[in-house]
Amino acid sequence: MVMQRGRLFAGAAALVLASAAGVVVATRPDHGAVPGGTAAAAEAPGSISAGPAKSRKSALDAILAQRATAVLKGDLKAFLASVDPRQPKLVAEQRVLFGNLRQFRFTTLRYFAADERPAPAMVAKYGKSAFSTRVMMRYQLAGLDPKPVQTDLGYTFVAQGNRWILVADDAIDETLSEDGHRQPWDFQPIAVIRRGKVVVVVDKTESALGRTIGGVSQTAVAAVRRHWPRPWNGAVMVVAMSEPNVMSMLWTAGTGAGWTIAAKAVTLYDGEPLSVKAVAPVGSRIVINPAVRKTLDEDLLVHEMTHVATVPIGVRTPVWLVEGVAEYVRARSIEDDPNWTVDPYRKTVRTKYLPSMKVLPGEAQFDADGDRSYGQAWWATEYLVSTEGVKGMASLYTDLALHDTSPAAYAAIIKKHTGKTPAELVNAVKKFRG
Repeated sequence: MVMQRGRLFAGAAALVLASAAGVVVATRPDHGAVPGGTAAAAEAPGSISAGPAKSRKSALDAILAQRATAVLKGDLKAFLASVDPRQPKLVAEQRVLFGNLRQFRFTTLRYFAADERPAPAMVAKYGKSAFSTRVMMRYQLAGLDPKPVQTDLGYTFVAQGNRWILVADDAIDETLSEDGHRQPWDFQPIAVIRRGKVVVVVDKTESALGRTIGGVSQTAVAAVRRHWPRPWNGAVMVVAMSEPNVMSMLWTAGTGAGWTIAAKAVTLYDGEPLSVKAVAPVGSRIVINPAVRKTLDEDLLVHEMTHVATVPIGVRTPVWLVEGVAEYVRARSIEDDPNWTVDPYRKTVRTKYLPSMKVLPGEAQFDADGDRSYGQAWWATEYLVSTEGVKGMASLYTDLALHDTSPAAYAAIIKKHTGKTPAELVNAVKKFRG
């Protein structure tokens, strides 16, 4: 994550992404207001109005399988076959959804019904046969995801004779996972721009912006691969849409006046989206705050892409090293250019942030004072590189990511790699002059 509120970008070359248009915020229900159409509802197998739950699930899974196949094959008619033709707005939204999905290269795509979610308002509106369910979307994007990832969405169906029709796709959003029903394809019409292994998603009307971000992103990928010693293939998706709710992003954090989040790497998993994650993540998507999407700096992307490169290792690494590594790579990438320096940042960290340092910053410290915590985390990482080398620092990161399961394990890992206790490491970091 990258915060902004007086944060020092240390003279980074401001690669401003020019665009004359202002920020346009589109809300999800309209999906871009495309002219609608009608389609007959699909025939579902078996009697559904009074059938048992197993039969109902089989019928819905058949409809959902038809929709997945329609996306893969480019069959709009089949995709809309189960949508209520009496709702032009819903049909129009689903047309936009189909068009958006078709721009992504799915290696695999599967939808299936999960658990029922009561929606009294839907029953009141459509009758007692109205059935709302979480739907799992399990997919893999070619060139981006090393294996499938999974998220959830919510559909409401109504029984009509021997068929189900889709009447709503937003009735149970509040019961879904944080990024459920909030993927880049779930809003207004989009453009998907590809530059090598970089995929950029922007509003359809901002394709030129997407191409510019694609070029800057390729440069940022190269910087990460220069300064992070572990293998990373550079495949990444950058979402820079005007819609503020993509992947359910909150663009403020912290206490007091709050912090503006400029960008965040959203972690992806394979499995039940609402469960505690017990497996390593599959990857990440970088989501850019709509307010800064047209003035992106390369170093912001470098910071976030470092998270993309490191998160598949594991998620147990403490936040001070997670953010410290991202700041380390960002700072080194700035100084790749002999005309730029992070010396002002060094001076501020030494004089303003180090004297009050008592611990390696955790979540509470980042929440209370982001500027101070990012600076301290960066300085601690620079210290580790100075004593252990960049490969030694990466080895510590990896060991913590895989084995940091308790305070005792954390202390033992720190001691193994640095020869110091966590408290001794803090004292050494404070004395380090850089």
